[in-house]
Parts: sequence; structure tokens; C-alpha cells
Amino acid sequence: MPKRFPRGWYSSTIKWTNSYGKPTGTRRTYPNMMSREGARGMEWNGWSDGNPPEHHTILPFTRILAGPLDYTPGVFDLLYKNAGKRVKWNDLDKGTSRINTTLAKQLALFVVFYSPLQMASDLVENYENQPAFQFIRDVPVNWEETKVLQASIGEYVTIARKDWDSDDWYLGAITNEESRTLSLQLDFLEKGKVYIAEIYKDAEDSDWKTNPYPHELSKLECTSGDSLVLKLAPGGGQAIRFKAR
Repeated sequence: MPKRFPRGWYSSTIKWTNSYGKPTGTRRTYPNMMSREGARGMEWNGWSDGNPPEHHTILPFTRILAGPLDYTPGVFDLLYKNAGKRVKWNDLDKGTSRINTTLAKQLALFVVFYSPLQMASDLVENYENQPAFQFIRDVPVNWEETKVLQASIGEYVTIARKDWDSDDWYLGAITNEESRTLSLQLDFLEKGKVYIAEIYKDAEDSDWKTNPYPHELSKLECTSGDSLVLKLAPGGGQAIRFKAR
């Protein structure tokens, strides 16, 4: 996505919302079609029991294979504490709606789910005084290279993507309702370069069901010869920016 949008850019750009069909070649006819829904996205959490944690580990193997997905990740008010007076939408809404992830997983979804048109989908006030919002500020939408490092359908996914406009890499790792420890080789990074890994991860006591908010931020220096251990909470995830020095 360009840093500055030329005159007429918005009028010539297409995003299908409320589109229940998966992509079937529309982008060949309309290459300016950037993203579309065609999946049970974030809004489903607002009027039902919500998307279960394994849902996010299935979509990369199914819907996203067909093209970009407008899922709208990035919700920080996971329990709708600041939602105010809610309206019952349908009979699926039992008044207990929530987001079934940890906060760190919300960040990881920006990397795992490809879409060249992303958004910060929560209320502005829910991002105030939240250091984790920095990842949403930083993460690109246009990628030069993508590597699927680890994956098992319905269980976990780890994806690394290289920014189109810099030497930085971004990583997203997510799991289903099970906690998980993943060993990760950093050999996808460019040899000979030194990177600062800016890590956004689940806290030790994080759990999508009982304690979804705690997360930790840290930094470390690394190269392509190093490895990391990713500890994912139940329903959790981890997001990392590898900033080239």
C-alpha cells in the first residue's frame, strides 16, 4: 500500500464487505480489488458465542488460500467491558458475547491473516495508553515475501512476512484452545544482518477464557543463526517485529 494515496486512489480501490462468497477469480478482472470478507469474521463475536480459538488456525488452510481476508483483527476490549449498552441482535446472542482470544493473539492475526487493507477495529479509547498498540502502528499490509514456518490445521500456525518497503520481518504465531511451546529457527532472516526483535507475547498466566488481557513486551538482538522459543497461552499468540539495524 502506498504511503501517500494519489488523487482518485480511494475511488479506484475496491473492498467487498458483507460478501459471503469466497474469492473466485474476481481479482483477475478487477486487480484493484484489495480485500473481501467471505468468512465468519470478527463481527460474529458480537452476537453469538463467538469464533472458537481453533477458528483462526483453520482459516489459513481454507478461506485465505483463495485470497485476502477482511477479518478486522485488533480488538483490545476482549470482554466488551467498554461497549456500553448492547443491543441484542438475534437469538444467538445470549448476552455473553466476547472475543475468544488473548490480546497478544489479536496482534498476531495481523500477520497470519493476509489483507492489503487493514484497520484498527476497536474503539479509539480502548487503544489509549496501550503500548501494544505500537505493533498495529508498525505492521505493514504489503509484503515482499511470506514463509509458513510451522503449521497444523486447527492447531497452530506460525507465519513470517518481509515488509515490501524495508528489510524488516514480521512474525505471527497463534494456537487453538491449547497452550503450546514452539521452537523457532530464525534462518528466514537475512544472513549477515543484525535485527532487534520487538516481541509482544502472552503473559505466564494468560488464558483466552479466564485471563485474556495480560501480555508482555520485550526486545532482544538476534541474527539468522539464532532461535527462539515461543510460549503461547491457551487461545493465545505472539507477534514479533524483527527490525533490521
